[in-house]
Amino acid sequence: MDYKKTQAVNNTVSRNVQNLSKDTGNVYESVMILAKRSNQIASELKEELNQKLAEFASYTDNLEEIFENREQIEISKFYERLPKPTLISIQEFIDGKIYYRNPSKDGRQSGF
Repeated sequence: MDYKKTQAVNNTVSRNVQNLSKDTGNVYESVMILAKRSNQIASELKEELNQKLAEFASYTDNLEEIFENREQIEISKFYERLPKPTLISIQEFIDGKIYYRNPSKDGRQSGF
């Protein structure tokens, strides 16, 4: 997913937790959905950033070759300016872009 085009805000916004639990009917379940999605987003962003920064990696141990790379700094600053994964997941949840299911509510739970 392209997180660079997300409509999530960059700062913290107070939200009514009861409004977040409208779809699930359970505050805890909504928070767990948001937490799991946030972890997914964070790992994807971290992997993407590491791939981009790996291009600038120096594999020699010579201290004289360590220098500031302007492109590397710009890439790092760009990722620092992105909304936090939690804010992105909340916006996706509000927009209805997160697919979730509860197997115990689906009737797929094996019984005795």
